Amino acid sequence: MLAPEPRPWAPPSTQRPSGCGSLLWAAWQPRGRILGGYEAKPHLRPYMASLQLDGQHICGGFLIAKQWVLSAAHCTEETLHSLPEPHKRLYRVRAQIPHPGSNIHNNKDDLLLLQLEEEAELNAHVQVLPVQREDRDVAPDTVCEVAGWGTINHSGRRPDKLYQLERPVLSRDVCNHRTRHDHTITEKMMCTDSRRKDTCKGDSGGPLVCNGVAEGVVTAGSRVCGNYKKPAIYTRIAPYTAWIDGVIAAGAAP
Repeated sequence: MLAPEPRPWAPPSTQRPSGCGSLLWAAWQPRGRILGGYEAKPHLRPYMASLQLDGQHICGGFLIAKQWVLSAAHCTEETLHSLPEPHKRLYRVRAQIPHPGSNIHNNKDDLLLLQLEEEAELNAHVQVLPVQREDRDVAPDTVCEVAGWGTINHSGRRPDKLYQLERPVLSRDVCNHRTRHDHTITEKMMCTDSRRKDTCKGDSGGPLVCNGVAEGVVTAGSRVCGNYKKPAIYTRIAPYTAWIDGVIAAGAAP
């Protein structure tokens, strides 16, 4: 795992200067919120990044190209930066680009691209995570992995380690049941079971990995963590690959 230094950023049409943002590439040290998970082995997830504010973890993210990190758009509500720490690599962020359809009032199009000032040096501890490009739903009951830093129980305790858990995918029909998310989950979203084990706000922006491929990005969602009636929500990546490719191509142009 790694941890770069990110700066804030916005969609091509609303692109904002990075300011003092920074991205910390040290995927097994900062803070987040995984409820009921277990500690991940160091460097087991070399694509993970921590977006921080005054040294405190705010959101997760993951490397999808040498100079690009994918996260959640609502993470731009804060100005991000981080400070050097042992075993972590810091990268300045040139710009942050939320999806133009994103909205802080809901989970729609909740994706964010961060362009680093320099390309990440890939090695055994820093690697790119492939994303799903085939626009099809993950089969229900498929067990996927998610990771984050922080809260592992309802007391709110936050260890400075990366925690991970495995959760089964739920069908959209089950997730949209009136007792759960009541038909608010669109075809561009997916859910996993949240019974006793779940992600929370600090994990936002991290990847949902199924069979070694990033299928979704942890979104916010106003819900109680670990409540089986409110499954965890993710933004599916496949429907957005054209936008992702376009932003990266434009950013890579001289």
